[in-house]
Amino acid sequence: MALGRIRTDLALETKEKFEEDNVEIRGVIIEEDYNEEKDIRTTTVKIETENGAKAMGRPQGVYITLEAPNMSVPDEDYHREISKELAKHIKKLVPVEKELTALVVGLGNRDVTPDALGPDVVSNLHITRHVIQEYGVQSMGKEYANSISGLVPGVMAQTGMETLEIIRGVVDETKPDVVFAVDALAARSTKRLNRTIQITDTGINPGSGVGNHRNGLSEETLGVKVIGIGVPTVVDAATIVQDSMAHLLDTLEESEKKEFLEEMISPSLHSMFVTPKDVDETVKRLSYTISVGLNMAFEQA
Repeated sequence: MALGRIRTDLALETKEKFEEDNVEIRGVIIEEDYNEEKDIRTTTVKIETENGAKAMGRPQGVYITLEAPNMSVPDEDYHREISKELAKHIKKLVPVEKELTALVVGLGNRDVTPDALGPDVVSNLHITRHVIQEYGVQSMGKEYANSISGLVPGVMAQTGMETLEIIRGVVDETKPDVVFAVDALAARSTKRLNRTIQITDTGINPGSGVGNHRNGLSEETLGVKVIGIGVPTVVDAATIVQDSMAHLLDTLEESEKKEFLEEMISPSLHSMFVTPKDVDETVKRLSYTISVGLNMAFEQA
């Protein structure tokens, strides 16, 4: 059992792992910004070459990570600041020069709490497509308005269909300019659970949060730009075991430590994921924060 199997959906954590191993990756640029007043750290990972993409195990593109230690705390004012930051970065990735037609897809299983982030986000969105189609833009009380639609495709066990098949059918029929795919992710570090938002212009893989990879949603598979938005709600159980044991083994050489951990961590742990005990309230709160950020981006665009 290799330590490399301990997984993460965050590009930032993948880059950090290479830095820990003193491995430099060409074609990958990192930009960091810390807002001391809001206590929000923004890290942008840009994968610019094919070699960089191969090393990182991710498509070329931009990966923006918002880290806020108090994101899991029920503070409405603080969450509004996070929503503003999210809206700002969404507008950077999707510059709008005309009225935008967007489809927001809430990926995941609504019946499984850590996986319900996407469906909950869509439930809180300001959906406008039907109103604009029926009554025109003027009915919104504005000169122009973005046409927003939402979709919760469920999971394969519920529908018998690949998520990609359902979304592709809707995209072909409604022809949006851009698709926003929101999903729960898995983190490498427990400190990032429910405290981090990743935004990327490379799309997303449904089921990635629990290691159940389905066909990816991307510009290549859907024919339109896909923005992926995710929050890590689970962590691989083997990660927690490794981190706990690693502190006890600081006296060993790095090679000895890795060998010991590989022998001690049971392969069965890699099929187990851990989530905080208050995940139901946290996911509900974070889904609202993301939906507010999307609403802001669509209104201000």
